[in-house]
Parts: sequence; structure tokens; C-alpha cells
Amino acid sequence: MAKQNKPASADRKAPCPIMRQCGGCEWLGLPYRKQLARKQLAMSDLYRPLIERFGWRVDVDPVLGIGPSRETGPVTVADAPLPAPRSFRHKAATPFAPGACGEVRSGFFARGTHDIVPCPACAVEAPGARELLGDVARFATELNIPAYDEDLRRGQLRYAVLRCGWRTKEAMLTLVTRTREVPHLEELVELVSQAHPKLVTIAQNVNPRVTNAILGGETRILHGEPRMRDELLDCTFEISPVSFYQVNPQQTEVLYLQAIEGMDLQDGTVVLDAYCGSGTIGIAAAAHARKQGVRIRLVGVERNVEGMRDAVRNAQINGLADTAEFIARDATEYMREAADAHMHVDVVVMDPPRAGSTPEFIEAAAALAPRRIVYISCNPVTHVRDLAVLGENGYRVERLTPVDLFPHTSHTEMVATLTRAHI
Repeated sequence: MAKQNKPASADRKAPCPIMRQCGGCEWLGLPYRKQLARKQLAMSDLYRPLIERFGWRVDVDPVLGIGPSRETGPVTVADAPLPAPRSFRHKAATPFAPGACGEVRSGFFARGTHDIVPCPACAVEAPGARELLGDVARFATELNIPAYDEDLRRGQLRYAVLRCGWRTKEAMLTLVTRTREVPHLEELVELVSQAHPKLVTIAQNVNPRVTNAILGGETRILHGEPRMRDELLDCTFEISPVSFYQVNPQQTEVLYLQAIEGMDLQDGTVVLDAYCGSGTIGIAAAAHARKQGVRIRLVGVERNVEGMRDAVRNAQINGLADTAEFIARDATEYMREAADAHMHVDVVVMDPPRAGSTPEFIEAAAALAPRRIVYISCNPVTHVRDLAVLGENGYRVERLTPVDLFPHTSHTEMVATLTRAHI
């Protein structure tokens, strides 16, 4: 049975009383200026051998950190003062575990264990998020809905995942259960929705597998709308329970603006958004171009059919249905066929998962011969590996911009702008 850890008294004077047990914000006690300086040094050291290998005339830009507000924009290590970022995560999740006398426990797993670290409030999550997740556990206890035991592999309630709108007041809750049929689930949904009316969607996701992955393959709506809405760069996006949507929307705007700048959009530019998901990057780029009086053509490729449908809907919502096309295909196969058919593409945008891309994908992208490739990465190590393959295929890096989406951690997102070497 999962244990419930109590915050150590020695940690109560720390910025977060459970930071040493939770492990999610390992740099929380480090001043933000020093965090950005560390990331700057790490990125410069990581990319320097690649730059020297190809003789590219480029330096790593200053890390763009999270500013006090959207209006003030990002900050760098040269700015002063640098307040410690708070309440920037608009996605929150909790595992559940059984406690004494049928109690459903919630919080975080202690690193490397299934022991629950209780957390009534989290400094980096949206206000009220952790309180809502705690209410789910409390109501489930009252209704005798058993929490899932990770060790004994029995029980029902596994996780709750909450998304909160950044520019809207909407929120969406997904309850992850071991089986589809759960006693008193309807009553739980009723109690949670009454206590938190901002929830426009409550969904159930069924995950019967023995796995560390949170979500399973089946999702159904239990309450409200099938999707919630949020806004990025003056675009409206619908988010379904299984959609990919960045955790830190304020810095996502910074990230996307760097990518859009790298696209060098002009009238008639054809942008191919590979790994497009629900279409956020490409749609934001098309909307940004429209505001500048520039009309582009957007082609998004996403092998997940649900993601592609979300992208089509988001293009319609933002009045871009006549300039955007979304295709449910494997991006590598699509680009190979497009290159063989001599399809004209000016810009390829790629934002793969942490594992990075593949040589086959990169070679297919290079075969299209776009004048620019914009590569967004959440893993600089695989980013460096893939940029080397692009270099071998005739592209050179012209800009490298790190963006801090996850303050208080060592993680850094990178945006690379590449051009064909003979241009």
C-alpha cells in the first residue's frame, strides 16, 4: 500500500515545504537569475561542438525567462529584478492511493516510489488547482470509491488531470480509472461539478494497463462540453481531454513567437507543420501573418486522427479554414511522397516529442528543399543530434534561442532556425 509522507519540519522554511520530497522543482531554492545563468551556460556548452563542427556563425541567444506578465514580455539574465515565477503551470495532476479506513490520498509520488507526498497547494500551479484535485480525493473517500493500489494492482481511481484556462475561466478535469464501470462515479462527478462550476468538462479515461503512463486508450465525457477553450496569441483553441497543449501558456507564446519569426513569412509562403497535433503552432503562425496583411498556406500533418480533427476545428474557429489543410498521415511518409511529387514547400516546422526526430524524417524534410526549417525541441540533447543530421543534409543553423518553459527545473526548450546552405 502506498504510504503517505508528512512534510519534514526542517523543510517548512524552504520556498516549498515539500520540495525535497516531491522533487518536481529541484531548483526552487535558487534565485531565478542564477537559474537562467545556469541554463545559458549549459546550452552554450551543449551546442558549441555542433556549431564548431559545421563552422556555423551563430551563438546561443540569451535564455528567455518568464516575465511578471504577458504585457511585460520575457526576461533574460541581464534584466533586474527577476522575481521568482509562480502559478505558471496550467496543467496539474495527482495520483491517488489508498489510505487507512478507505481514505483516498492525493498529492505527488515521491521520486522513485509510489509513496504519496500530500500537497494542499502548489506554488507553481494555477491558483486553486491543487485544491480542486484535493476535493476529488475527499469526495471519493466519502463515496467509498477505492483508490488504485499501484503495488497490489487493485482499486479504481488512478489519477486526476486538470487543465485550467490561461486566458479563459474554463477548466477541464479528467478522471483516470482502472475500469469503465466505477460505482458512484456519477455521484462523484456531480459533487465535483457543483463545488467547482468553472469545470466545463469532466471526462473519464480508462487505463487498465500496468504502466507508468497516466492515460489509457478510452475516453468519454461525463459532464459538460466535449472540450474546453483557451487562448494563445489572440487565437482560440479547443482542447480535448487527450489533446497535447503546453503546460505553461505564457511562455508558449514566447516560444511560438520565436518560431514564427524564424519562418520569415511572406505572401504566398507554404508552411508544412509536421507533428502538428491540434494545430496550435501553424494556426498561430497563419493568424500572426494575417494580422500583418500576409496570407500564407498552411499544411498540417498529424497521424493521430483525433489530433487532426482538433486541428481542423481550431482552424475553423479562428477563421483560417480557407488557408489551412490538415492531413491524418505519418509525416515521414507524407513528405517523401510530397518530395517525389515536387510539392512546393517554403518552411517546414517540426516539434517532435522528447525522443526527437528520426534520420528518415529529417531526410524526407530535406528532400522537400524548403528554404527554412524551424525545429522546436523540448530535449536539447536530441535536438543537437538531429541538427547534425540536418547539417549533413545541406542546412545550416542561423539562430538558436532557448526558452524557459519550466522554471525551477533544469529543463530548457530550444528553437532553431535553419536555412538551406546554398541560399
